[in-house]
Amino acid sequence: MSDEVNAMFSSIAAQYDRANNILSLGIHHLWRSITVKESGAHEGMKVLDCATGTGDLAIAFKKSVGVKGQVVGVDFNRDMIALAKNKTHVKGLEINYHAADVLKLPFADNVFDITSIAFGIRNVDDMIQGLTEMARVTKSGGMVAILEFGQPGGIIGVGYRLYSRWILPGLGTVITGNKKAYQYLPETAARFPAGKEFVQRMEAASVFSSIRLRKLTHGIAWIYLGTVQ
Repeated sequence: MSDEVNAMFSSIAAQYDRANNILSLGIHHLWRSITVKESGAHEGMKVLDCATGTGDLAIAFKKSVGVKGQVVGVDFNRDMIALAKNKTHVKGLEINYHAADVLKLPFADNVFDITSIAFGIRNVDDMIQGLTEMARVTKSGGMVAILEFGQPGGIIGVGYRLYSRWILPGLGTVITGNKKAYQYLPETAARFPAGKEFVQRMEAASVFSSIRLRKLTHGIAWIYLGTVQ
């Protein structure tokens, strides 16, 4: 992530959760819950959530792995991490958060049962390197779980593109005061190689023994699940 993008996330951090809830009508929480379920997370597992933001996916994983499990959240942006720590504390949960880049994770090989990233892989400068690094810190037979936006087709796609181009930037500007951020975010989502195209990126990383994907809400979002070799 560039310094410019890092600064952008800092500028919207305080209103980030509010904006997500309004702009997605809260459905992003459902998508995260499905991601946790599809990953196979259960009590006692050790999970790493990359680009954790304000901690929503890390918190969802913690509820699944329980007190015997461990969840670690990392993010490039320290302002997001501060918010994640506070949210986690308020919920009475224990999650360890660290500032770290997905391209250079500060963990040994084969540590985590599951490594995840939600709405962050499209901001990674080198996606294949990011996938390789996520797989490196995951145990053999473990899971890399990715939740990311897609580009739905048909009439749903027409409505979604109109919303993303004309309505979302305006609402995002009103909520956060940062017009540029809410132009950048839908633009990166529109450019992301979703569906089978992203599976090809995962295959190119040569670190997964099997890959499966699941379409969410007519393709507005996708879950990608790679079993580590």
